[in-house]
Amino acid sequence: MMPLTMARAGETATIRKITGKDEVRQHLAELGFVVDTDVTVVAELGGNLIIQVKDSRVALDRTMANRIMI
Repeated sequence: MMPLTMARAGETATIRKITGKDEVRQHLAELGFVVDTDVTVVAELGGNLIIQVKDSRVALDRTMANRIMI
C-alpha cells in the first residue's frame, strides 16, 4: 500500500484503506472515497490533486490525499 499522493497523473488505483479521525474518514466517504472504489488521478497542481471518483472530480490537498491508501 502507498498514499494516493504517490500515484501519477492518469493512473487509476483502488482505495485499500483510509486513515485519520472518524470525522475525516466520514467526510471523505461523503465525497465518494470509500474502500474498494477505483479512483483516477486527473492532475497534480502544486502538491494538490484532482481526483476522478465515480462520476465526479474532486480536488484534495496533499494532507487529505496522504490519508487515502491505494
